[in-house]
Amino acid sequence: MQSFGAIFADSVALILSGDPALLEIIGLSLRVTLSAVLISCLIGFPLGALIGAFRFPGRGVISVLLNTLMGLPPVVVGLLVYLMLSAAGPLGPLGLLYTPTAMVIAQVILVTPIIAALTRQVVEDLHGEYAEHFSSLGVGPLRRVSALLWDARYSLLTVSLAGFGRAVAEVGAVIIVGGNINHVTRVMTTTIALETSKGNLHLALALGVVLLAIAVLVNGAAMSLRASAARSAYA
Repeated sequence: MQSFGAIFADSVALILSGDPALLEIIGLSLRVTLSAVLISCLIGFPLGALIGAFRFPGRGVISVLLNTLMGLPPVVVGLLVYLMLSAAGPLGPLGLLYTPTAMVIAQVILVTPIIAALTRQVVEDLHGEYAEHFSSLGVGPLRRVSALLWDARYSLLTVSLAGFGRAVAEVGAVIIVGGNINHVTRVMTTTIALETSKGNLHLALALGVVLLAIAVLVNGAAMSLRASAARSAYA
């Protein structure tokens, strides 16, 4: 077996060579993750804003449910989506199992509660500052939510990056519903698991390095956005 140094050198060389197979896996991972995060934001932002800005019966229950769903075990989500999309399931005729769409669905279920719960907290804190101002101006519900979302835009971008970081690292759910099929549903995390078991460590490590680089970029972007939000608040 090669030493770690030799495997790492081979991994870096593979990344720098622009290997087509490696780029295909990375590209599919990013397409699936970005699609899932976009859909989750479209659902989670308004849902979280409504819960954060208004008081209504059942609000506490919904908040508790969202916080609970943030900790959903990925393999359970994968199993539930698998049962829904399998031939015997209600959505079986759509033929979505073992496709990138199935992987997007699983990631949306995992990421949406995170985005909605974090959005609720951001909007609730902001609404506490603006509540009297809104009341004095007679601002309606729709304009109120729109204003809060716009004013919290930097924080919400950070929320979306948190959702992206959660989705791009997912393996349990996507391997169940995607099947890890070569050139079809093989993404970075599932490929790392497969290639490690096969002993193809240089490819697994190359993808691990790419995932770590993405994590660093996401965290750097989040810190930059928080700094921008702080500067805007004191401007």
